[in-house]
Amino acid sequence: MLGTQTIVRHWRRLDTVVRHLVRQQCSAMDGNRVTAGIIIVGDEILKGQTQDTNSHFLCRRLFALGVEVKRVSVIGDDLDDIATEVLEFSRNYTHVITSGGVGPTHDDMTFEGVAKAFSTSTAPHPELVQVLKDYFGPDNLDSAMMKMAQIPSTAKLQYGVHKTTGERTKYPLVSVNNVYMFPGVPSLMERAFVLLEDLFRNPDVTFHTEELYINRTESSIAQEIKTVADQFGKSVVIGSYPDLHNSYYQVKISLESTSQDQLNKASVQIKSSVPAGSVVPFEKDPVGTAAEHVYDIVNSKVDDTFHTSVRHAVSIIEQALDKYTLKDMCLGFNGGKDCTLLLHLFHAVVQKKYPDEIGKLQALYIRSRLPFPEVELFVQQACKRYNLELIRYEGRIKENLAALKDGHPNIKAVLMGTRKTDPYSDHLDSFSMTDADWPQFMRVNPILNWTYETVWTFLRTLCLPYCSLYDHGYTSLGSMNNTHPNPSLQIVDSNGIVSYKPAYQLLDNGNERDGRNV
Repeated sequence: MLGTQTIVRHWRRLDTVVRHLVRQQCSAMDGNRVTAGIIIVGDEILKGQTQDTNSHFLCRRLFALGVEVKRVSVIGDDLDDIATEVLEFSRNYTHVITSGGVGPTHDDMTFEGVAKAFSTSTAPHPELVQVLKDYFGPDNLDSAMMKMAQIPSTAKLQYGVHKTTGERTKYPLVSVNNVYMFPGVPSLMERAFVLLEDLFRNPDVTFHTEELYINRTESSIAQEIKTVADQFGKSVVIGSYPDLHNSYYQVKISLESTSQDQLNKASVQIKSSVPAGSVVPFEKDPVGTAAEHVYDIVNSKVDDTFHTSVRHAVSIIEQALDKYTLKDMCLGFNGGKDCTLLLHLFHAVVQKKYPDEIGKLQALYIRSRLPFPEVELFVQQACKRYNLELIRYEGRIKENLAALKDGHPNIKAVLMGTRKTDPYSDHLDSFSMTDADWPQFMRVNPILNWTYETVWTFLRTLCLPYCSLYDHGYTSLGSMNNTHPNPSLQIVDSNGIVSYKPAYQLLDNGNERDGRNV
């Protein structure tokens, strides 16, 4: 006769199988809906010692595969917690993906936890033992390494296939029922998932998405968005996400549907419901699309001041790249609006000229003695955004150019964001050597004839990030001791509270430097 514990285990296994079949039937009845739950395992995540990026990656990939992620859970290295969470997720979702806890150390408990969830034990899997011997070499294996072969007795080994070579991966993924146990190291997890993503693909569903960017406060459009959301119900999922620090919009509205037609109708409804002109264009990746959008302007048949200015600037940069290599050049960059647009132009031309071999662009940052924290932050962000190699000095320009000449003798030309309205710049040409008593560099000046208005037209047309001070009334940036918001942009409300309009709203170009002491 079977013992009580054996009977209980059989009933639990039968219960799991029945629930799995019910989930499959429900999915078929619900438009082939496939769901997933993600369990991130690791004390280090809960303690803030390591940042979880795996759930973000998995959510993005699963969404692209037509799988709806219903829940993400982060739990510690606790056997009972893992077992409880895995069992609950397995009963409720089509796929369960765990990440972490599959290594050789004592706190790697995912295999044991999954085994406990399904009332089974762990045992060395002969095939996995051989894989470990082949992978690590028999002389490098010890009891700790062999722990990775101790997997649930009902587990399967899933091998990925390289899409280009057709070769099978050397190390398998371990799965039990609808639970798939991935490593926690992001690079290993991502590589394994990409090769095994067909296990999760839902060919019957495609999620269609659209994002609308609205230059109004969330509270001012909340009722209109709710009305549209109620009208379309579950056929279109609508989300509202305020952004308090964006220079171009205040609210992002996301729309998602399995029906492109329903999505389009909801989008039209929102656009007609919110105040006219409040839906604004926004480029999410201006750096990645730099060459495309800049050369769209260059190749346009429009012949106004803006397009002519961009064409001339691009031509000067192209000429500079014909005369000098990238190693021979650097860009003067201090976080201001002029050098920000020049950086983008330079990046776009290099992206166009060398599409397969863009390395780090060299940038010269001569830091003032009292820099704004906002400027310092923006310079750091721009370095990451544009992959800059920042050459950093502090103090007087002439002395720092001498230091540049000594420290970087290969640099022969410096691209400058100088305009003729800048002090002592009205005599310059597009290519001008430094004065005879200065360290000798070729100054390349692509935007000499640009106006203040043209600068802002370029920045905002291409949705470029710029220093946040410009949104608070600053129109020309120097040091903290000599730069203030421009009085021409000052606003005083009925309560006497003073604020400032953003820099791009300055009407008189001649007042650009009114916020500067010098």
